[in-house]
Amino acid sequence: MSTVRKAGFVAPAAQRAEWEALLEERLGEEGFIVTSCEVSRDGPWRLEVFGDGSAALVEDAITAAAQALGIAQPDWTWEELPDIDWVAENQRSFRPFAVGPFWVHPSHVTGGQPAGLLPLRIDAGLAFGTGTHATTRGCLELLATLDPAETTHAVDVGCGSGILAIAMAKLWRRPVLGSDNDAEAVDVAVENAGLNGVGELCRFVVSSGLNAPELATRAPYDLIVANILAGPLVDLSESFASAVRPGGHVLLSGLLVEQAALVLSAYARRGLVFERRLDLETGGAWWRTLLLRREL
Repeated sequence: MSTVRKAGFVAPAAQRAEWEALLEERLGEEGFIVTSCEVSRDGPWRLEVFGDGSAALVEDAITAAAQALGIAQPDWTWEELPDIDWVAENQRSFRPFAVGPFWVHPSHVTGGQPAGLLPLRIDAGLAFGTGTHATTRGCLELLATLDPAETTHAVDVGCGSGILAIAMAKLWRRPVLGSDNDAEAVDVAVENAGLNGVGELCRFVVSSGLNAPELATRAPYDLIVANILAGPLVDLSESFASAVRPGGHVLLSGLLVEQAALVLSAYARRGLVFERRLDLETGGAWWRTLLLRREL
């Protein structure tokens, strides 16, 4: 079992969401988890970073985030946590919930499924994405609003645990592609697809965006889904626009409400138009999921 360490510092409430997004963007791919909690009502928030990486990585991320915010680097702590199976602890705290047509549940909870909902079995683990975050919930809800006849060829970019690709495969009972730049996440996604009975429908590959030959050669897509972060979404706008067919859709999440205009502008320049949105809250911050359509 690897040693888990924790960094922590306090930030003003007005900067909390930006801090969290900036730290997740730099540290998420290194296996760190960023959380925040309110210290006092209408007061500051405490941000905490958990992982088994080095203090140097965390310090670099905090320094870069402070520079991006135009403020001084905050005083922060770094400590080693007790030798506890934190994944198991997280799994025990994960409770099933309904979102759209889905019932998301951990493997240790098998009873109580509401009638008429599709089960998604996802355990809290090393890859991001149990479905509890507003960004994943937003994607699951908007996926259910799409016409199955117009989504025959879909790909989930930055798949993490594979939950969105698995949801599409279950919802539409057809093959779905998924990718992540983290090989470990791809392994987790493959395992989760098998546990959900859609292993033969889901194909996951290691790729940065759509760069892997297996993904690039299968364009154009009817639907591209990406629940990552605002910065990478902007960077991927050109490749996504060229890889989705005219009339096809791009479903984007991982962005705060205040970042939506930047993302929309980047995609509008590539010929994608706004169709609808969904705003949901997690941890005191409001996150937006965007459904865009490529113009004919």
